[in-house]
Amino acid sequence: MYLTHSTASTPSLRSHYILPESICPENSSQKPRLEKNIIPYGDKSRTATNPVRRSCILVLTALYFDNENLDTHSCSEGGTSLTLPIIESQESQEQKHIRNIAIVAHVDHGKTTLVDAMLKQGGAFHARQSVVDRVMDRGDLERERGITILAKCTSITYQNLHINIVDTPGHADFGGEVERIVRMVDGVLLLIDAVDGPMPQTRFVLRKALEAGLVPIVVINKIDRQGARPWQVVDETMELFIELGADEKQLDFPVIFSNAREGRASTDPAQTGTDLQILFETIKDQIPAPPGQPHAPLQLSVTMIDYDNYVGRMAIGRIANGTIHEKQAVAVCGKSETVRTASITGLFVFEGLKRVPATECGTGQIVVLTGISDIGLGETVTDVEHPVPLASVAIDAPTMSVHFSVNKSPFSGKDTEYVSSRKLRERLFREAESDAALHVEATDSPDTFYVSVRGELHLSILMETMRREGYEFEVSRPEVIAKEVDGQRLEPFERVLFEVPSEYVGSVMEIMGPRHGQVIAMHQGTISARIEFIAPTRGLFGLSSEFLTTTKGMGTVFHTFEKYDTWSGDIPGRTRGSLVAFENGTVNSYGVENAQVRGELFVSPGDEVYRGMIVGENSRTDDLMINVCKAKRLTNMRSSTADIAVKLEPPRLMPLEACLEFINDDELLEITPKALRMRKRHSA
Repeated sequence: MYLTHSTASTPSLRSHYILPESICPENSSQKPRLEKNIIPYGDKSRTATNPVRRSCILVLTALYFDNENLDTHSCSEGGTSLTLPIIESQESQEQKHIRNIAIVAHVDHGKTTLVDAMLKQGGAFHARQSVVDRVMDRGDLERERGITILAKCTSITYQNLHINIVDTPGHADFGGEVERIVRMVDGVLLLIDAVDGPMPQTRFVLRKALEAGLVPIVVINKIDRQGARPWQVVDETMELFIELGADEKQLDFPVIFSNAREGRASTDPAQTGTDLQILFETIKDQIPAPPGQPHAPLQLSVTMIDYDNYVGRMAIGRIANGTIHEKQAVAVCGKSETVRTASITGLFVFEGLKRVPATECGTGQIVVLTGISDIGLGETVTDVEHPVPLASVAIDAPTMSVHFSVNKSPFSGKDTEYVSSRKLRERLFREAESDAALHVEATDSPDTFYVSVRGELHLSILMETMRREGYEFEVSRPEVIAKEVDGQRLEPFERVLFEVPSEYVGSVMEIMGPRHGQVIAMHQGTISARIEFIAPTRGLFGLSSEFLTTTKGMGTVFHTFEKYDTWSGDIPGRTRGSLVAFENGTVNSYGVENAQVRGELFVSPGDEVYRGMIVGENSRTDDLMINVCKAKRLTNMRSSTADIAVKLEPPRLMPLEACLEFINDDELLEITPKALRMRKRHSA
């Protein structure tokens, strides 16, 4: 195959060329010079009208010809010719007035609070409108736990600029939400606490932003906190940029100092400012307009999936190339190289917290599409005549797995109707469609499913969400996902950061020693200390409970995935056995009084139990069967009310995360809308 061309009447120094893969520039009379990498533009053989078989169409950006400029290309192979137009690389006026940014940070550094302030000052609310704090965290679990779980889109208007904002989770377990949105934005606001400085999740989100080539703006938040050290935090942030391999342009990041709660920002920490105008100006000047070809065939990668009771499944993504219209017929390129046709029934853009209907949207805009009922994450919505998929975004693999099964306990079906394997399967696979970091696989058993997640919090949020929706199931003990590389067994390791009062430094060392934790950094002051470890993920099971007990709740711990490394050997698990119910029945005070001397109980009088159910933790290493339903015998000499003043110890509260940490390999956790029960496997 060779290339022929016709000269352009009007020179264009930078054009967007669509050429077949097999074109050999060396055979061209005008040898092209490629400045950037070739970007795959799809397989034209999928279309019936394709005149060139076995040719993969490529997009060549920044392509220059040495002698003259071109307006068309002709290629031929085997006697078949195809003329392809040059698509000028010109921004539309709409593109120039769009900015797409994400707000990323470690958990609790103020992302959602800053979004609140930006929305208020960006005119998203009426002057007299009452607005709750953390307005972007709309989920019940998000508001209860004070964390962001799902990435969400909103927008503001500043002068003539339309700024699309993506609020992202701060916890490492939901890092998949951060990884997905890098294609939607061109820059990030990196929030860092003026007291804490860069934290483990700061490292993770910054690394993803730098790898994606996003333009960073550093925002040092909470400068009003006691102990704020803004300039020192700026220096620590610069060191982190260098450590993560930022290029020269990324290292030249602007710095804004803010008090997000009061909606103030400035370039000088000593002057708090009166509003966020300096932040808006920095976004306008530093963040580039979205790239793309407005006259090219449509390409939109689905980055987020949402659901509405009225319109059904909604696809959210940025238009990479082309223009999209309401009621437009489109092609959907699936992950398995399949192409199907569909029709868009609704087109929306973000304005504040609302989705506003639109008739047409161009390149660079973040939009919401309805009407494609089977749309999935990572799929590409394209032009019907040119169904060309975009490259998928790489998502870090899960590091932890667990088995979900149909509940087989004696109490199965008492709390809900969602107990069948069909219901469980539908719900898990539906979750996998909207959560790129979660994987679901069927097993040899139709009642059991293998679920892979990023961490304990990721897993517990999924379970809690399902039980609130009315589902009932049982799960096994979580385990890490190991790898075999060159005959060597590898396991995931995490970076763990402790912040504790200075007197508990020794206690932290004692906790992490048996867990194979290695100290990599330590900063000890007169009042508090910060200790950083690298430890295997296996060693972090049950860490939170032990740490909070040891430090009397006066410390904090954060951890994020670091790497895969050599298997670190055996790690001791729970040192005490379980107290197991001897028979079915109702727990009474007499049975509790006799059982509590054996260990710590999880049940109270009046609770229903069954044989094989775990009702407490033994004070010894082995399991022990006990009868917590045992009643006092009645005689002529003693009545049931005799010795009524029985001293009972309060039971240990076992929330979902505590149950997951407690169970051993031979135990299961039963989860229903109304109860959490642990049991031995043999009780099934």
